[in-house]
Amino acid sequence: MPPVIRNKHGGPARLGSLRSQLLRWLLVPLLLLTCLNAVSVYFNAIDAADLAYDRSLLASTRALAERVAIKDGKVVADVPYVALDSFETDTLGRIFYKVSGLDGELVSGYDDLPPVPANVPRSEAYPALVRFYHADYNGEPVRIAALLQPVYDDSMRGIALIQVGETLNARQALSRKILAETLAWQAAFLLATGTLIWFAVRLVLRPLMRLKHEVETRAVSDLSDVDEALVHREVRPLVAAMNHTMTRLQNLIASQRRFIADASHQLRTPLTILKTQAQLALRENDVAAMREIVSSISVTTDSAIHLANRLLTLARIEHGSEVAAMGPVSLNEIVQQVGLELALAAVNKNIDLSLEAPDSKAIIFGHGLMLHELVSNLLDNAIRYTPQGGRVSMRLEVLDEGRGTLFEVIDSGLGVPEHERDKIFTPFYRVQAAMETNPVGTGLGLAIVHDIVALHGAGITLHDGPGGQGLRVSILFPSYGPEAQ
Repeated sequence: MPPVIRNKHGGPARLGSLRSQLLRWLLVPLLLLTCLNAVSVYFNAIDAADLAYDRSLLASTRALAERVAIKDGKVVADVPYVALDSFETDTLGRIFYKVSGLDGELVSGYDDLPPVPANVPRSEAYPALVRFYHADYNGEPVRIAALLQPVYDDSMRGIALIQVGETLNARQALSRKILAETLAWQAAFLLATGTLIWFAVRLVLRPLMRLKHEVETRAVSDLSDVDEALVHREVRPLVAAMNHTMTRLQNLIASQRRFIADASHQLRTPLTILKTQAQLALRENDVAAMREIVSSISVTTDSAIHLANRLLTLARIEHGSEVAAMGPVSLNEIVQQVGLELALAAVNKNIDLSLEAPDSKAIIFGHGLMLHELVSNLLDNAIRYTPQGGRVSMRLEVLDEGRGTLFEVIDSGLGVPEHERDKIFTPFYRVQAAMETNPVGTGLGLAIVHDIVALHGAGITLHDGPGGQGLRVSILFPSYGPEAQ
């Protein structure tokens, strides 16, 4: 999962505009690449221009070398001005030359032309003994080509040095022109590409704007699915998640409405009875009769409190408000504690209450109070609907090979017909035999058990008790270990 960007207060940072981020991530690299490309194009053009000017300078040097010869035992150079004028390459540049004899003596040209530096290598670009170098001459930068030219006649032979220098005015003017044209072309390219990117981003994000408009213009009560075809394939998982959330929200609202309707219906009866009993008490003058009515009010109040508590428990579980408090708990301790709490109720009905549990702790991942409520509801129902002298047993087993932890409550009571076992987990649903045995029951106990089981990712099944009598409730909790933490 990618890291969450935090602000200075530790909370998640507020993300800016998607359009601006896309434009930044596209245009900024494009700008950098364009700058690098402009630099590369500029220097490549300068190298090409230098190569062309050097070739022209070498041509001038060779033209001059062709006029160098040996006459009467001396090196001479026949260099009229018109010859120099013929190999000038640019009106902006000025040419200087020097012809040195076999022993380095001046034959013709400018005597103070800078000599060839010792560390200048021979040029490999041309099939000639030529060296190119930069120097300053009369306060101006010049580029000089130095060519070694063999000369000979019948009496002597040797190597003459021909140097031709050219000022850099023409090269610098060409460099400025190349730079200006490069920048102009790159700026035009960047502007055109940036404009296309801006329109492309705007066009690509248009489906998201349509989705935004679709969601904003919906009625408050409209929680139907959003059409995934409105957006691109990459955004469809987000729309699918939104639709899934809409469905969950619809279910939650429907559950709340159902809960409110059921709660108001169930609470109306005890409240009406309380109102009637209070009115009877107000009209009664006999103290003994009034005490009897007050006693009935107390019983009705206890029943209403019990119903309200169960309704609140059911609402809390359905809304998942207890998930954050879950952790490793010992199911042994919870089962033993509930057994001790309800032992007196079993003794009063002469019921044989037993517990079969392993010596080692059965640790599961869950919520202690919710699990206590689960075990208490199951055991209370088993005791309540088991006749005098019956049997109720609790069984706890840690299964092999990480298959989980099994908890069972087995009784010899009324049982539940097989065709009604799927219905008894519905809030307020009660089996006919149970209503006859306990008319004041709420029908919420097993609904609470079912929701707690679901909260813990467990499974619950109902079976006949031993010998086909009574009921066996089996709950299988997932295994808990280091891998589940």
